[in-house]
Formats: sequence, structure tokens, C-alpha cells
Amino acid sequence: MPILTLHLVDGRHRPDDIRALVAACAATYAHELDSPMDRVRVFVRFHDPALTFVAGAFVDDVEASLEDPTDLTAPFFEFIVLKGRPLAQRQNLLAAFTDLVVSHLGVRRELVRGRAIEVDPQDWGIGGVPAFTTRASEIAARAAAGTPQ
Repeated sequence: MPILTLHLVDGRHRPDDIRALVAACAATYAHELDSPMDRVRVFVRFHDPALTFVAGAFVDDVEASLEDPTDLTAPFFEFIVLKGRPLAQRQNLLAAFTDLVVSHLGVRRELVRGRAIEVDPQDWGIGGVPAFTTRASEIAARAAAGTPQ
């Protein structure tokens, strides 16, 4: 279930930095959710700087270079968790992903935005079957232990 999408302005960050960010985010996600790595998905979506508007300007109108990527590229990320995960866990992920974006891409922290999306297990499919069914034993074990889904 763990799925993270990073939204980045195209051409503003080094490919090796992005790859390192993706790997670090995947490891952080798996650790925080205590999830096997084979369930984690991290995607990067690139956005055209001519069509990306941040802080009152189109990004392609703001001077930038790979040596100084602190321009207004304003990375955004969103991640999905099954409904019922503790608020603290979601907030930990918001903070951790922000930290990783800042450290790997060298962007200004105040420009990074993130969103946690909770999805009901009945509305999430794994191989065409609702997670509520596919992960029933895990959900039941968490409930028995008093741990949210």
C-alpha cells in the first residue's frame, strides 16, 4: 500500500540526487509503517517549468541553476496510507519526507509542501481485491494488538 508521489519541476535537480531521494524515501516509508519493502512504491512526476506557478511567478521566469537549486521550484509530495494509521505516524512521514527533500535536493524548507492521503481499506485494491480482504489477517492482528490499521 505505501505509495509516495514526488512532484518536481523538470530539469531543476540532478538525476543522481533524485534517485538518492527516491531510495531514501522508500526506506523511510517502509521503516515508519513497518512494511515490507516490496510493498513500497515511489513515483516522481515532473512538471514543465513554463506551466508551474509558484509564489507569484512561473518557475521558468525565475533564474535557476543546478549549482543553486534554491529557486522557487517548490517540491510537493503526497503519500497514501490505509485509514486508521495514527496521526503521529502520518506527521512523522510528513516531517521525514520534507527533511529528505531538503537534504537531497537542496531546496528551501519553507517551499516544500506535503500531503497525507488516508484511504479506507475497502476502497484500496491489491491485485484487484480490496485491501480489506487481502490484508484481513494483518488488519485483524493490528486491531487485536490495539494498533490502528
